[in-house]
Amino acid sequence: MRRFIRKVLYYFLNAPQASDKVSLSGFSRGVQNVTFEGANKVPDRCNFSGTIKLGYATTLGYNNFLHGDIEIGKYCQLGADVAIHTTNHPIQYLSTYINKNLFDGELSQLKEVKKVVIGHDVWIGHNAIIVGEVTVGNGAIIASGSVVTKDVAPYSIVGGVPAKELKKRFSDAVIKEIETLQWWNLPSEELEKIKPLFFKNLSEVESLYD
Repeated sequence: MRRFIRKVLYYFLNAPQASDKVSLSGFSRGVQNVTFEGANKVPDRCNFSGTIKLGYATTLGYNNFLHGDIEIGKYCQLGADVAIHTTNHPIQYLSTYINKNLFDGELSQLKEVKKVVIGHDVWIGHNAIIVGEVTVGNGAIIASGSVVTKDVAPYSIVGGVPAKELKKRFSDAVIKEIETLQWWNLPSEELEKIKPLFFKNLSEVESLYD
C-alpha cells in the first residue's frame, strides 16, 4: 500500500505544469531567474541563479545547473546533468573562500563574474560543463562529459577535458549558407516551405541546395 501511495504522489507531483511560455516537470529551483521565449521545457531538479535567458523551443535536461549570466539561443537541447557556470572564485587573493562564514561574505565581491552565450541549434551532451567567459557558436555540438573553457566555433563538434575541436559538421560553404538562412528565426509557415532541407544529409555536399 505504501508503495502504491508513493507512486501516486510521484505521478501527481511530477505532472507537467504548462504555461504559455514553458512546461515545468517535477521540482526546479530559481525558475524566477529565467526569461523564457516560449515552447521551453524544464524537467525535474533544474537549478537556476543569476540572469538567464532561454530562446524559443530550447529544452533542458534533468538536473541542469545554470548559474550566472547566461544566454541560450533558439532550438537548443541540453542533456541531463549539464552545468553552466559564469562566476569563479578569486584566485589572485589570499583566499578563494567567499562564504558568509568568513568576514560575513565580504570576499564574495572579489569573485569573477563573466557571461556565457550559446547560439542557436546547439546540442550539449550529458554531463557537459561550460565555465568562464565562453561563446558557443550556432549549430555546435558539445560531447558528453566535456569541460568547455574556450569559445566553440559554429557547427563544430568538441569533446574532452578541456574540450577541443574534433571536427566540423559541414563544409565551410554549407556553414555559410546555413548562417545566411538563419532558419531558427523563420515563422512556422516559412519553415514548412524549406522542410526538405532538414532531411538532407549535408556531410558530403558543398551546398545546402544541391
